[in-house]
Amino acid sequence: MSPSHRNGRRQTVARHGQLRSPHPVSQIFTVLAVAVAVVLVAGVGVVGYNFWSAASTLASNSVELEGQTAAPPNIGAIEGDFNILLVGTDACEPAYAHYFPGRCDGPDAEGELNDVNIMIHVSDNPRRVTAVSFPRDLMIPIPSCTREDGSTSSAASKQQLNVSYGYGGLSCVAKTISKLTGQNIDYAAKITWGGVIEITNAIGGVNVCVANGIYDPDNTGLDLAPGEHTLKGVEALEFLRTRHGVGDGSDLGRISNQQLYMSNLVKKIVSDDTLSNVGTVYSLANTIVDNVTPSSNLANPLTLVQLALTMKGVSFSDIVFVQYPTGTDPDNAAKVVPNTSAASELFDALEANQQLILTGGTSPNSSSAGTIVIDPTPAPTDAPTPSTPTDTATPTDAATLPSSITGQTAAEQTCSNGNAG
Repeated sequence: MSPSHRNGRRQTVARHGQLRSPHPVSQIFTVLAVAVAVVLVAGVGVVGYNFWSAASTLASNSVELEGQTAAPPNIGAIEGDFNILLVGTDACEPAYAHYFPGRCDGPDAEGELNDVNIMIHVSDNPRRVTAVSFPRDLMIPIPSCTREDGSTSSAASKQQLNVSYGYGGLSCVAKTISKLTGQNIDYAAKITWGGVIEITNAIGGVNVCVANGIYDPDNTGLDLAPGEHTLKGVEALEFLRTRHGVGDGSDLGRISNQQLYMSNLVKKIVSDDTLSNVGTVYSLANTIVDNVTPSSNLANPLTLVQLALTMKGVSFSDIVFVQYPTGTDPDNAAKVVPNTSAASELFDALEANQQLILTGGTSPNSSSAGTIVIDPTPAPTDAPTPSTPTDTATPTDAATLPSSITGQTAAEQTCSNGNAG
């Protein structure tokens, strides 16, 4: 895949839009919902809490991205398109290690893997948001990376994606994804298991639909009956981590749960009274500061304000979650390798800022039959009206993606296709 042609782009930021309130704080929280939490502290700044102190804490915990230099931010909206990488790791933090027997008390307890890897692309005019999830079992080259102590790691011609964090931290994951996709990674952030637990608790849980029930006693301990559930704390993390309890038991099934969860998180933040509850806003922002490690260029307080201004007016139908296309690894049937042809079509469409048409539908690990609905929350007046699943007209600026690329929009409601049916 050819390198991105966007060399020399200004700065960037991260993520997504609001649907009802024109206030910038709403934008920042909706961004967070999809990118999970990295920029929520900007909302604190906008409404006048200890923003500068919080931003200082973020900066002190931030990491440099190798080879990245951001232009000084200003108080206006970001120009151009940009990418932010969200990385979830399985660090065995002392406060939470007891939740994960085997993983956190065995021989691998000292390691840290990047098991969740999501690149969020925000397009230019019109603003569209696309979250691309990469399987942890994806076998790809890992480049030589500069570690935080200044040393360098050796390159690997073929390794599992989720070991790239061990090669050089967050910066190495960003460099690996950039090499794979040809996309510049402008910003990045890391969140751990403990961070997911605390952030989910801070907003009062996330509602999810389970089609067939999920039963995974031997791995995550998750046991959910069919129906609607409000997931909090450890149970929310179990839902995001389980793969043996959904679909075909693969990592692709886990990705479908993650996309379902993030889509509903967006709706939770926009549709509920989260933003009008000062206590919730303050608690959530403090939780983000304590549990998210951003790239240094994302920790700048003015950049965070720009994020809020940039994402105004993105409708649910223009927030799309897709799985990076893969095929079976010929050397190991339990692993996957890139489907470079389909991936090229995806990233070409993102570069051209085309609306994505998903012919592959939702993942086979999720259930959409009879459950696809358009969210009743009205879109902002300056945003396009979301299309319904029955629309037959194809927009002139649309790109029809190959069926090997599955996903959904935030305007759709899907259910996790559990294995207990």
